[in-house]
Amino acid sequence: MFPRHLLPLVALALLAAPPALAACTDPAGPEVVWRRCLLDGRDLSGANLAGAVLRDTSLQRARLVGANLTGADAFNARFVSSDLTDVDMSGATLREVDFTRAVLRNAKLAGADLRRARLFRADLTGADLTGANLEGADLSHTVLAGVRWTDGQRVCAAGSVGACQ
Repeated sequence: MFPRHLLPLVALALLAAPPALAACTDPAGPEVVWRRCLLDGRDLSGANLAGAVLRDTSLQRARLVGANLTGADAFNARFVSSDLTDVDMSGATLREVDFTRAVLRNAKLAGADLRRARLFRADLTGADLTGANLEGADLSHTVLAGVRWTDGQRVCAAGSVGACQ
């Protein structure tokens, strides 16, 4: 028999416990927590991952065409060689993210935090970078044709690679 005098303490401990974090196998959805997950090669096209936590997660060679990642926290995530065509990452935290060789054609990155992001050989053709923070970002060999630049006014010329012309 359980001692009655401990019941209030057990109830209090259960109420004070932190919420359980989502597992890496949980289905895609808004505000899902996939922290330190290995999701390489996944097809998440059209997924609604608004407000998701993807910190330190690997999504290499993943397909996220048309996905919604608005306001997501993807600090230090890896999207190497991923297809992010038409993705919406507006207002997302993308600090130190690796987008090496990723396709971000027509991506919405307005207001995104891309500090120290690696965009080496990425394709940002037609992307919107209005208000994005690119401090320390590596844009080496990045295709920037038709990109709406961070000031929201300038559009990079055809043939812009590595710098907005």
